[in-house]
Amino acid sequence: MKRICLWSSPRNISTALMYSFAQRSDTVVIDEPLYAHYLMNSDAEHPGREEIILSMEYNPEKIVSEIILGNYEKEIVFLKQMTHHLINIDESFLYEVDNVFLIRDPERQIRSLSRVLKKVELRDTGIKRQFEIYEKLKSGNQNPVVIDSGEILRNPENSISKLCSALNIPFEKNMLRWNPGPRKEDGIWAKYWYGSVHKSSGFELQNTGTEELSENLKSLYNECIQYYSELHSVSIKAN
Repeated sequence: MKRICLWSSPRNISTALMYSFAQRSDTVVIDEPLYAHYLMNSDAEHPGREEIILSMEYNPEKIVSEIILGNYEKEIVFLKQMTHHLINIDESFLYEVDNVFLIRDPERQIRSLSRVLKKVELRDTGIKRQFEIYEKLKSGNQNPVVIDSGEILRNPENSISKLCSALNIPFEKNMLRWNPGPRKEDGIWAKYWYGSVHKSSGFELQNTGTEELSENLKSLYNECIQYYSELHSVSIKAN
């Protein structure tokens, strides 16, 4: 069984990518299995915090053994994950799965995050953790895949085809389209975060605005861009 962990930064197209893989006949998708664990181990003030904690497993050992490494009827398991959810957990399972890092231009990401969170910090972007985990896996002789949302949106078919090739699975053209609206795979937090993607039927550009970042957010951007640039240099390119 192939297990794919998508390690995404927030306010990216990770949900669209989850919907894309859900179109495959050989794949089951799981939405952010570590979310409640993250909330239990942080002071993050996310919308629906208590509801999420009460509705999900938050024991990290059980999440790894029963969900991430659990048994499924289909050949491929695609687990949409947020990189910053990896706290206070044994990370050895990372060597038992195929790891994909989904990155995004930090300026666009920070602008989008600032509309949902009262205060945006480095940990909320996930980019430093993405870089740290990527380096850890590389030093452990794994070859993780990096893909940029900007490249996917620029040429979805080429990008998704190349992603499938990097994962050694066949590309299916039906991965490019889905029906708009909520999906059964959505976590209960969808009502807070998935409004835009529920209007989509494919990989579509979203208007993230052009307003200038505040001074505090500019400082955050300067922290993020160094990690983003390193990962972008090894990412899949659409053409």
